[in-house]
Amino acid sequence: MPAEFFETSSPLWLEQNDTTVHRGARDWLFDEGSLTRRLTDLAGGRFAIQVLEEGFEVLRADECEALELPAGSTGWAREVLLCGVDTPWVFARTVTARQAAEATDLELPALGNRSLGDLLFDNSAFLRGPIEICQYPSQWLPETHQVEGLWARRSRFDRDETHLLVAEVFLTGFWGALMFPPAKP
Repeated sequence: MPAEFFETSSPLWLEQNDTTVHRGARDWLFDEGSLTRRLTDLAGGRFAIQVLEEGFEVLRADECEALELPAGSTGWAREVLLCGVDTPWVFARTVTARQAAEATDLELPALGNRSLGDLLFDNSAFLRGPIEICQYPSQWLPETHQVEGLWARRSRFDRDETHLLVAEVFLTGFWGALMFPPAKP
């Protein structure tokens, strides 16, 4: 990660009672089901996951706080693009503490292009915490998707001592597809 990744101050994550978000956006931001499944439906089945990065790194301050870890903790991070009809729609970043990644039976580093969302929603042992939203700092996005003011959501999934923090940023391509849905094959 570039140095500015760690220098950007943490955004203010808001809970569901925030009313500044347009109703259509709220429907996607606060939906508690599987985003992967919903995007697959919107894409008419033409959905793919592109892995950008994954591995161990120092987690951001807001991530450490959400995972109840000391500031500057090392964890496992996975960044992917969720693509509909060959267009990046969502940037997703999942993090967990190093010890959780090494101890869990989820085999996180072996996910490859498989959906973490499917794994979480098919495993009833995971409990989802509240969904929070923010306008994601553009510096935290992949360079080709750095746009100011994009809405993001995050929530923590817990199973025993394993805590996964999943953040999903809705990219401009998604909002365009939502306004003009792709034709079904």
